[in-house]
Amino acid sequence: MILVPLHDDNPTTRFAILTAFLVVANLAVYAYQATLDDLAGTYFVLGFGMIPAVIAGAAELPPDIATPDPWLTPFTAMFLHGGFMHVAGNMLYLWTFGNNVEDAMGRVRFVLFYLLCGLAAAFAQAAADFESQLPMIGASGAISGVLAAYLLLHPRAFVYSFAFFRFAWLPAWFVLGFWIVVQVANGLIAEPGEGGVAWWAHVGGFVAGLVLVPVFKRRDVAFFAGRNRSGPWG
Repeated sequence: MILVPLHDDNPTTRFAILTAFLVVANLAVYAYQATLDDLAGTYFVLGFGMIPAVIAGAAELPPDIATPDPWLTPFTAMFLHGGFMHVAGNMLYLWTFGNNVEDAMGRVRFVLFYLLCGLAAAFAQAAADFESQLPMIGASGAISGVLAAYLLLHPRAFVYSFAFFRFAWLPAWFVLGFWIVVQVANGLIAEPGEGGVAWWAHVGGFVAGLVLVPVFKRRDVAFFAGRNRSGPWG
């Protein structure tokens, strides 16, 4: 990555307890995954990841793989990750930007917003190939919605980032604008059905976030603000 956000200069009015809970939950599930051997880990991902062909009824998992109802897997898949760097990067983005979005929405609405963005992301990726039998996992689709919300709410805040091989404070609109351009560009050049990063899930989650922010933010929270002026939490 040539641009990695590390933290922002935007305090919150209260501790973002549900953002912290989501971070801990994702790390706990990954810690459990790390205890599994290769076969059990593969079965776990197949059973609880979202497989478009299984959702569409075009394929079935072997009976020895434990799995919830296929329509629950878009939710369970949000808490699975493919490796330490995958979960660490996602949680860094979630904590950096999620605390302010939770602050702007309130706790219950923030969680609903997060889950809806994750669902939109999953089905955006599946729409590209509903016959795919590759499991989709990761919180990045839901987090993409959080990034979109931050972009609309605090575009003039600054984010301390490792950018283009140096550390610098950059405006949030640049960091997040650069991020979504990269996702769209990679989605356009990626071969349909190939494994790896679910670029269209990122785009779908981001678009969902843009659409849903007006519904979920508190009425007293303005769009296009800079950093919050005060708050006990960094």
